[in-house]
Amino acid sequence: MTILKWFALALCLVLTACNSQTSTQKTATSEAENSHSDRMNIVSPDWGNAATLTAMGHAPIATGDIRVWDRWVGSPKLPTSITDLGIRYQPNAELIAQLPVDMVIDNYFYEHARNLYGDVPAESVMSAAKGETATWADYTEPTRELGILIDNPKMAEDYIVQSQKDIQLASQQLQQRYPKAKKFAVVQFADANNMRMYVANSLFQPALEQMNRELVVLGKGNNWGFVPIRMGDLAQLDDETCLLIIDPLSPITRAEIDDSLIWQRLGYGNTRCVGELPPVWIYGGMSSLVSLATNLSEVSLKGGDVL
Repeated sequence: MTILKWFALALCLVLTACNSQTSTQKTATSEAENSHSDRMNIVSPDWGNAATLTAMGHAPIATGDIRVWDRWVGSPKLPTSITDLGIRYQPNAELIAQLPVDMVIDNYFYEHARNLYGDVPAESVMSAAKGETATWADYTEPTRELGILIDNPKMAEDYIVQSQKDIQLASQQLQQRYPKAKKFAVVQFADANNMRMYVANSLFQPALEQMNRELVVLGKGNNWGFVPIRMGDLAQLDDETCLLIIDPLSPITRAEIDDSLIWQRLGYGNTRCVGELPPVWIYGGMSSLVSLATNLSEVSLKGGDVL
């Protein structure tokens, strides 16, 4: 009888411990769910806002054209959990209806699609020059706007501080590798003879300024921060200016450039300095500034007397 009593007591203690553990697990799970539920679910068809939110630590739950993100944006990498909305300019309405969206963050380029989100509030945030020359403030202010919208201003402030540190570190690395390279012109090829030169009202201005470098331009930019030029126009650049080519650059265009007599006479890679950079989203926000600085700190320059 004594043995039965001890067995019953032991069984009771085990069951009590199990119930207590289960209760604790339920409480922890509930707290985790509540914590997760406090996080605002953002959808952004705009790559600039999506990239900056991701870099800040509050990635959107959905953005568009993810299949070509690496080709045009590159960094930061998107979490695998992010939903692809389809074409950014024409997002998938049926897919959007299935998402638990708290807010849409876009800009004027995507406002035509707001009716697809129903009653979900939408806010516009745009990182771009407010005048003829882009400034650091043109990118910090929209970052702060994002912080306010996601109800986490500190996250935005911390990211701005860290971004400036990252850019300064990139500047130091570039200085150590290429101390004579002080002037840069930035282009992106449309084809072997036509290109966009990014000028003072593009993000390259504040990025290079933060790195204590000069952006060399051939004209005043349009609303998108570039001026269209032809290959022969590059002859106007002095020999101290390094030409930066922003990817993507198709293999066909690359081959045509190499075969171009104009390109050969310009001497880039021989008598003139040139380098090729990985993709960076030209119309992005703070995240693009950091990516550009990091890419420039790692670029392989060749040609010219500045190296």
